[in-house]
Amino acid sequence: MNKSIFIAGTDTGAGKTVITGLLAGYLAGRGLNVITQKWVQTGNRGLSEDILAHMEFLDNGKDLLERYHSLMAPYVFGYPASPHLAAGLEQAEISIPRIIKSHETLKEHFDIVIVEASGGVLVPLNRERTMIDLVRDLGLEVIMVAANKLGAINHTLLSIEALVKRDITIAGVIFNRVSEHGDDTILADNVKIIEKFSGVKVLGEIGFGQDKAALRAMFRPIGARFVASARRGRS
Repeated sequence: MNKSIFIAGTDTGAGKTVITGLLAGYLAGRGLNVITQKWVQTGNRGLSEDILAHMEFLDNGKDLLERYHSLMAPYVFGYPASPHLAAGLEQAEISIPRIIKSHETLKEHFDIVIVEASGGVLVPLNRERTMIDLVRDLGLEVIMVAANKLGAINHTLLSIEALVKRDITIAGVIFNRVSEHGDDTILADNVKIIEKFSGVKVLGEIGFGQDKAALRAMFRPIGARFVASARRGRS
């Protein structure tokens, strides 16, 4: 299994935060020393709300926050926008070397670092680099979270194409139902057609509006497929 895993999304609101927390909790339950990271959090002040959400799935979450929050969320900005814009509105600039240093430091202390993206894969970090550029440079393995809704086919295939073009390894796709009112015929077909056209394995689907216990139960087979796939990749 790769030392770092990047949780990408088809767009904002796809479900990256809950999938990051669920994967962290699942791997921790298998005895791995796990931590999460969000390179740039926008729409917050102080603590990253997405990191806080991840920690709800980890028994040692409070301790991790106290010790590592500045490394887990190296940049937090108040304006709810793309990282480059949120930083610019505060007369700040996002330093790629600072993000890399924070990530490498966490890798020294943990078995697995799970990084949640900010928005979609091509979101700009600054005026020169996008999120996907840094993922490629760091050699991160990617799990794509697809918001399962009308329009998911185009969004997901384009995101996968951008990753493949840059020779980034995709471990699989996890679908997330973002509404209780979706058309089941469309949503079921999304899963089949995206796997067929992309050639990327679908790890599973998370249902809408579940409590944490139900989410954990739903995620177990997804986590198991991811671990099995990672083992095959090493052999």
